[in-house]
Amino acid sequence: MSQTTKNQQPGSDLVPVKFSRLSRRGVLLGLSASQLICLAVGGITLVGAFYAGGGMLLAYTAPIWTISAAMTWMPVAGRPVVEWIPVAGWWLWRTSGGQLIYRRRIVAPRPVGTLALPGDAARLREYRDPETGAGMIHDPHQARLTVVCEVVHPAFVLLDPAEQARRVNSWGRVLATVCRSGRIGTLQVLERTLPDSGTGLAEWWAAHGTTDDSWASTTYAELIDRAGPAGERHASTISLSLDMKTAARQIRTAGGGLKGAAAVLRQEMSTLTAALRSADLAPSGWLSPGRVAVALRSAYDPAIAATLERHGEIGQSLATAGPVAVNETWGSLRTDTGYHAVLWISEWPRAMVYPGFLAPVLLSTGIQRSLSLIYTPLRTDQAARDIRKKKVEHVSDAAQRRRIGQIEDASQTAELDDVLQQEADLTAGHGVLRVTGLIAVSATSREELDAAVSKIEQAAIQASCETRRLVGQQAVAFTAAALPLCRTL
Repeated sequence: MSQTTKNQQPGSDLVPVKFSRLSRRGVLLGLSASQLICLAVGGITLVGAFYAGGGMLLAYTAPIWTISAAMTWMPVAGRPVVEWIPVAGWWLWRTSGGQLIYRRRIVAPRPVGTLALPGDAARLREYRDPETGAGMIHDPHQARLTVVCEVVHPAFVLLDPAEQARRVNSWGRVLATVCRSGRIGTLQVLERTLPDSGTGLAEWWAAHGTTDDSWASTTYAELIDRAGPAGERHASTISLSLDMKTAARQIRTAGGGLKGAAAVLRQEMSTLTAALRSADLAPSGWLSPGRVAVALRSAYDPAIAATLERHGEIGQSLATAGPVAVNETWGSLRTDTGYHAVLWISEWPRAMVYPGFLAPVLLSTGIQRSLSLIYTPLRTDQAARDIRKKKVEHVSDAAQRRRIGQIEDASQTAELDDVLQQEADLTAGHGVLRVTGLIAVSATSREELDAAVSKIEQAAIQASCETRRLVGQQAVAFTAAALPLCRTL
């Protein structure tokens, strides 16, 4: 859950912000449920051996309670050993079931309307809205209906401070609009770099250039042909996911089924479009099924992205938009022509930072990457209950620490201050969203991928963020980070 704290600086219209810390509070005294269970097993073994006679029984049971203590407190890659057991167990189960390798079956046809995606994304269905022509993606298991909008915007870092502050406030109103209806399950903002096909330069030259047989004209045309495909461009999309369970009554009123869900989602689409325009963001339209297919194909097959953009009639079918082959390893993913790794923004800036602090990551050149911000709106009553629960747990933990003589540290005090600030913001009428940041890095070889990941990690440090490479779940993390489908981990 994210929260901002404002502090007006003299002589500047731009306001710095501060993010709330990632909660590391456990069930009791900072210990998670798995740690408490592991510690209880060791404690029961130790106490039982002591009361049963002690002596040799303590020696015989020593491996059990010493290993339990080690698994409870010994950290590995930033988390206790016991918390790695579910991750490793799930990974071993998928390995034994052959779920780390995906190959598209070319001969066997897929059911009509399904997406050719691997893993749990294979259940997604295609629905074309008859009124807007937008391609909607239906997840029957999670009861979600998702639509994607491409957005055009100016370079934020080049604007003056006053204009930046105005746009930040406008974007805050956009997010508040999403929170109000209570029917939106997820909002995803995806910013990605793509190989530039050179169509923009070619179109400009065709419209403004002088095409004759002169040396200058010929040289300039050749330069455009060579320089265009060597560049890169940035594309931004906003995906909106309707929670069909929450909006069940409105869907029944609109006719029921996918037709009624599409009618309800169109209302949210109109509201979001108006909010984006009031924030000086230019939505270029909701993506058709063909354009969604191109976005999916470009993510799994980076080498074909420029060709798909240059020839608009290619790759317009969602039935063939998925990868042909996928190999998942512990810390990376290989698809058709690319190697990928997903990083999780585990800690947002703890100090006061100005909007635009992600510029080192977003403006990193020579790296193909996707930055995905996944917003999960919380209803007001749900957010109030969650904050109330956190307050009670903080107060009870503090009382327990005082009872056993444990000193209160600064991080625990800071977490409580964040909870109190969130409560104040909620009381003032602001919406509450949980924010997850994911960065998918792509390259053409494993060596280039390792180098690109290192550069992105350094850029994140410059942005005052902490990143962690996700392990044991790269396939599902890639669908959440690189695809505009509002997928979550």
